[in-house]
Amino acid sequence: MKLSLSPAICIALLLVGCASAPSVPPAVRDELAPAGKLRVGLILSNQVLVTKDSKTGELQGVTVTLGKKLAERLGVPFEPVGYPNPAALAKSFGGNEWDIAFLAFDPARAQEVDFSPPYMVVDNTYLVPPGSKLQSADTADRPEVKIAVPERSAPDLFLSRNLKAAQIVRVPGGADAALEVLRSGRADAYAENAHMLSLYSERLPGSRVLEGRYTMIQHAIATPKGRPAAAQYVRQFVEQSKADGTLQNAIVNANLRRASVAP
Repeated sequence: MKLSLSPAICIALLLVGCASAPSVPPAVRDELAPAGKLRVGLILSNQVLVTKDSKTGELQGVTVTLGKKLAERLGVPFEPVGYPNPAALAKSFGGNEWDIAFLAFDPARAQEVDFSPPYMVVDNTYLVPPGSKLQSADTADRPEVKIAVPERSAPDLFLSRNLKAAQIVRVPGGADAALEVLRSGRADAYAENAHMLSLYSERLPGSRVLEGRYTMIQHAIATPKGRPAAAQYVRQFVEQSKADGTLQNAIVNANLRRASVAP
């Protein structure tokens, strides 16, 4: 039997559906998607944040999941804006190249952008080459030790403030730069998040990811200064994504090691 609904009932159901859908204030949409799309800044060298499918070229990962979900809520297209390393993204601050950006929280960066609460925390430690005598992350800060870091990355910013004796060697981000500086002997250890170091270690036989950590990096979503409605909405979006399981599912689907949802 075919069920027919009166025009009045159809209109009522439509209104109920509209009322239940999350509404986005005009000021939020104007600040988060001024060009009619959500431009999302991504650090392509950090595989904790984003990966690329080798066959299709499609971007994947926790940040892509969150970026697409936020764009869906705004009712606008998701547009990734890729940067080869943290330094390149940092140089874009104030350049109106993105509407939100995924990067590690740091007090120095917070002078230039507004951060959401952290959505994910990741252990940071060291990768050491074959034959290294270093045994744990808390024994690396010695006068004779050279520690390589991706330039202007979270490890660079943190260790530049906190190392007491070891020397910092700055290199571009990414696996090739990390492996070259260890193979050449220009550094005794390479500082990054534990997940990426475990991937690098597979390409350097005999290397080890050290136990322990020198810090736990907090990853957050940045918005440009001067967009208060956008910043507030993103803060609420992060907390809701933590509460409803979106973030936990994204971390599991990305197979991340030593990473978890931020408290």
